[in-house]
Amino acid sequence: MPAPTSAAGEAAAAGHEPVSTARFLQLFTAVMLPILLAAIDQTLLATATPAIARDFSNLHDSTWIAVGYLLASTVMAPLYGRLGDRYGRRDALLGALALFAVGSLACAASPGMWWLIAARVLQGLGGGGLMVMSQALIGEVVPPRQRPRFQAWLSGVFVLSSVIGPVVGGIVVTAYSWRWLFVANLPLCALAAWRVLRLQRGSAHVEPGQGHDAPGVLLFASCAALSLLWLTLAGHRFSWLSATSLAMIGAALVLGALLLRRERSQRHPFLPLELLRLAPAAWTALTVVLFASSMFALVFFLPVYLQIARHGSAAHAGLLLLPLTAGIVVGANMTGRVIARSGRPDLPPRFGLCLSALALLALALVPPDSLEVGALGLLAGLGFGSVMPSSQLLVQAVAGRRRLGAAAATISLARSTGASLGTAVFGSLVFGLVSPADLHAALHGSSAAATQRVTEAFHAGFGAAALVTLAAVLVASRVPRVDLE
Repeated sequence: MPAPTSAAGEAAAAGHEPVSTARFLQLFTAVMLPILLAAIDQTLLATATPAIARDFSNLHDSTWIAVGYLLASTVMAPLYGRLGDRYGRRDALLGALALFAVGSLACAASPGMWWLIAARVLQGLGGGGLMVMSQALIGEVVPPRQRPRFQAWLSGVFVLSSVIGPVVGGIVVTAYSWRWLFVANLPLCALAAWRVLRLQRGSAHVEPGQGHDAPGVLLFASCAALSLLWLTLAGHRFSWLSATSLAMIGAALVLGALLLRRERSQRHPFLPLELLRLAPAAWTALTVVLFASSMFALVFFLPVYLQIARHGSAAHAGLLLLPLTAGIVVGANMTGRVIARSGRPDLPPRFGLCLSALALLALALVPPDSLEVGALGLLAGLGFGSVMPSSQLLVQAVAGRRRLGAAAATISLARSTGASLGTAVFGSLVFGLVSPADLHAALHGSSAAATQRVTEAFHAGFGAAALVTLAAVLVASRVPRVDLE
């Protein structure tokens, strides 16, 4: 068994004294709204997607409402980590808030589906830094062994966003318009920027010769965009073995090889390779990719499934999403308490993801009954909630204080990559199993047979998500032991 990794010496070297609750709250009240905006965005739009698809008469491309945002935030996450470490995490967070606000305004004014998708990409350029920089700012103040103690405060934000997100999103879409979901971000961004400006500028950690690695950024963005475009369109826009499909995947592989070659040759690469060379961080990042693939596919598509299979309203779908999101919050809170007592962030995901895999498998087999779907969503959420708190704590512990931005970016990059892949693959699988005519008929409730075929396609998607979650269990079991003491 690998030797435990110690974080106590790092905290001591950094001069960290025990952090009082008052000092933590001073920071937390500043980063609370950015965390809220990052967490609430997906649950708000999950219930709004069918309404947007009806307005624009385009359900096939609705997956890109989520994928466009996730792709942009995936590309930006490691860049924000580098910028925060180099120029200060407070200023990087302010820049992220500004981009997120501009993107929200563009989303609210979008006249068509692809205009909305482009605006979501712009919003994602800012959203990629909200969680990364907020987590890095907390890690800058709170030493590793004390972070589980304050996990309840972080979980409280997710409680708020998870509870109000689906319900408010469903109510607003039902009573008014989905555009108001984006307009509401503007005053929240302004309030968040005012609070963040009241923080002192953090210290910058610049190493000699450190640059921005612009070619690496462009190669990564191109490879990620082409791969996701292929995963989203192959199988229903063109066949898997067509010339178009083979050309796209071939180009993505070439770009990936060039990216890997460049990043290995750089002293300060765009991707956080120095952390991924450490076994605990590498296995944890892969666990997060697989976990996020399943969780975000479920969060985004479960309301669509409920509105199509049960012909319910957006508000009703939002209510049925509550057990899943509440389970994630409760699971995260329980995980923080367990880690606070044990000091072992490597253990909880192994057991939590087993529970999620079983719940997803059952969801693929049961009929769309409200009570059963809610109960299984709760169980899946309890398991999913064990991953992110333990992953953040583990990678921050092995990274050390000077690389907190890179540590937060590593987990955020893994989560965004998994979310993008999961959403794209799930959408491609489900929409590839049924015809556009069936999707249109099921969306408008004009054919019971079409609704049944679409429901069966969603069940196949949930079964695939269960297999991905089982793979995450196997990867999580390979994470070496890490002690926060």
